[in-house]
Amino acid sequence: MPQYDKTDVERRMKGAVDSFKSDLSGLRTGRANVTLLDPVVVEVYGAHMPLSQVATVSAPEPRLLSVQVWDRSNVTPVEKAIRSAGLGLNPITDGQTLRLPIPDLTEERRKELAKLAGQYAEKAKIAIRNVRRDANDGLKTDENKKEISEDDRKRLETEVQKMTDEMIKAVDDAAAHKEKEILSQ
Repeated sequence: MPQYDKTDVERRMKGAVDSFKSDLSGLRTGRANVTLLDPVVVEVYGAHMPLSQVATVSAPEPRLLSVQVWDRSNVTPVEKAIRSAGLGLNPITDGQTLRLPIPDLTEERRKELAKLAGQYAEKAKIAIRNVRRDANDGLKTDENKKEISEDDRKRLETEVQKMTDEMIKAVDDAAAHKEKEILSQ
């Protein structure tokens, strides 16, 4: 059975790009974004649950997030989870609603976040290149087993390189967009 599987290679590369984009969405840009609270986990009903399963998050204003807690008894655990999530947000409780004003980012913090976006991009590119290496190793194995010819291997390696270039461009574009968003406040 051939070692090289184009759909698997594509799936793994796309997975690296998607993971990178999800990491980027967690970076605070000074603008209210509902994905900012995605990593928050709340301890309720004796279990750890994502915030999205106990409340509705919305961004009614550019610099304000609103968290509507569904069960009144969960307001305090939700507030505690947001405070301890390390996002630098201080909830203001208003009945079953928590208001989260998004503070301005300092110039220094903006530069740190832009640098972090660059580090995320580098990790994603490394993951993509590792997938390329695995695919090329699989192609060489297939050639050695006489399952594909040398010409086929070279043609498929070119195809893998093209996929790699496209995915790395997608990562670079997303990183550049995020850095611009962070620095242009």
